[in-house]
Amino acid sequence: MPVRKNIAIALWGDKVELEDRTRSTADRRIALLIDADNVPHSKIAEMLAELSKYGTANIRRAYGDWASAGLKNWKDKLHDFAIRPIQQFSYSSGKNATDIALVIDAMELLYTQKPDAFCLASSDADFTPLVMQLKANGHEVYGFGERKTPAPFVNACTAFLYLDTLDEPLVAAAPMEPATKPKAKAKAGDKAKPAPVAKPAGKPLSQDTKLVTILRGAVEATAREDGWAAMSAAGLAARRQAPIDPRNYGVRNFTALFEATGLFDIARVENGQSYVADKRNKEHSQQPSR
Repeated sequence: MPVRKNIAIALWGDKVELEDRTRSTADRRIALLIDADNVPHSKIAEMLAELSKYGTANIRRAYGDWASAGLKNWKDKLHDFAIRPIQQFSYSSGKNATDIALVIDAMELLYTQKPDAFCLASSDADFTPLVMQLKANGHEVYGFGERKTPAPFVNACTAFLYLDTLDEPLVAAAPMEPATKPKAKAKAGDKAKPAPVAKPAGKPLSQDTKLVTILRGAVEATAREDGWAAMSAAGLAARRQAPIDPRNYGVRNFTALFEATGLFDIARVENGQSYVADKRNKEHSQQPSR
């Protein structure tokens, strides 16, 4: 019976990874398939840089009707990054034939060139069944898309990264509320008023029920007898449940993500390793045991 190799698994947004002892990351072959109708050409460099952490995108294809005016700015990017354009005419008005061409090529690559992983760049949920089929065949599927990407496609991917996180600051200052009245000039003897505090956009992470459930489940699954879980193990367990990338939540890694919720205790030991414990667990020790 053939022995199956341990494929390297890298977690986007953190340094949690299981190294393949027989193959380096650089040897992993990734097929990058781009839905040019749904991905801005300005993000190609950042996407390839991100993929380089997990392998080499030696298959690069972009799908669209290259005669259309909407894709004219793509042409220079195709040459700059050695991306093969796949022409797909729209045979019917209102129908997107690009999706079908991409799916057919993905399945052909699966059984012919047999890449180690796939990356689909699109914001279209129609690719969800394709992602599920590729994963069922034992392949990791990375995803790139805009914030409008429907949840089914995001959740189906092994890891999904929103395109706007590739070049924006990880922790951006929240915009300040606009003043409704002009400020009056300060008078002598008046006390200086503190500057208004910027309010963070969106609900706090502690109120994100889905995220909190996943993080708590990850800690519970990997916690030791003292109640602490190694951050690397907890992050990996979280990623096994859902395609969580900490950068999609405005932080750099899983340590910062657990900390940002305010629901977990974080401990850092001398060797640089971090540990996490659920604050609800009153029985966990004050510090992780060595």
